Amino acid sequence: MGFIGIIMWLTFRLLFSGQELSEIIKDLKTANMGWIAVGLVLTFCFVAGESCIIHYTLRVCKQKVPFASCLKYSFIGFFFSYITPSSSGGQPAQMYYMKKDGVKIGFSTLVMLLVTIAYKSVLVILGLLLLIFNFGAVYNYGGRLAWLLVIGFVLNCAFIAGLTFIITKPDWARRAGITILNKLTDWKIVKEKNHGKWIDKINRICDTYVIGSSYVRENAVVVAKVFAMTLVQRICLFAVTWVVYKSYGLSGVSFIDIVTMQVMIAIAVEMLPLPGAAGVTEASFLLVFENIFGAALVKPALLLSRGLTFYAVLIAGGIVTLIAHIKVMRSDKRLNIPKEHR
Repeated sequence: MGFIGIIMWLTFRLLFSGQELSEIIKDLKTANMGWIAVGLVLTFCFVAGESCIIHYTLRVCKQKVPFASCLKYSFIGFFFSYITPSSSGGQPAQMYYMKKDGVKIGFSTLVMLLVTIAYKSVLVILGLLLLIFNFGAVYNYGGRLAWLLVIGFVLNCAFIAGLTFIITKPDWARRAGITILNKLTDWKIVKEKNHGKWIDKINRICDTYVIGSSYVRENAVVVAKVFAMTLVQRICLFAVTWVVYKSYGLSGVSFIDIVTMQVMIAIAVEMLPLPGAAGVTEASFLLVFENIFGAALVKPALLLSRGLTFYAVLIAGGIVTLIAHIKVMRSDKRLNIPKEHR
């Protein structure tokens, strides 16, 4: 959180250097609040979209969990994703709170595996389709983002390929993981005393992916529905920038062009090892959308778009996480669970 705070301060200091705060506030006030409210609803739908996916997949696994709890998992997941590099902390946190609500770790792992595969795959597939069929918009508005886009596509495709390899060939992945671990132990990068723990961890992960592999093969309809829900979920978020565009009474750039460029930014920055992709997302937004919003409005548009899609979710997720954790602590205390086992 401290790191994100520093990055925010540095980013906005650089972006708005030489510009009076009163001018920025004035530009923000010119936006139509009705459209901004629509943007807030779309952001909530984005978070709730993941809740629907979690709720649906848990029901398929015969786990009766209220939708309100699934909404809690989503807010917690996005909060931890936004404060950890490459969004790596979200799913372990979600699984922790699922476990506290009585969901077995095998089911929660399977659910989050499906969510991860769908979330990343939908982004890459959507990005490739838009790149092919709306290349003109990418060329016109995203030319300065070319190298970052290439890196983003490579990292996302590598991540999906790695997941696919583990799911389709878990035993191969197990052998590869153990071989790499043995080399790291020989090179003294991993301590000898920790070797056994890492072997157990690799085996547990691969055993889980064996279950996941069987489930994906035997439940193609479920997986297809998860992908469809994920597509709607992600479009809700990408559409927020178009809503901000309309809030300033602008026209001339289509909905699909604006969504295309938001997808390209997501591909370029999501896999970078920065909490919430802070700093690089704002810079990319300015590079891409300056010709769409115009030099006068692109910075306030950035504040509104990023405020709705990132900072609002971060704040709401932080509040939900705090409340959830207080409840967990009270429950553990009531059950006399020692701190080290919580």
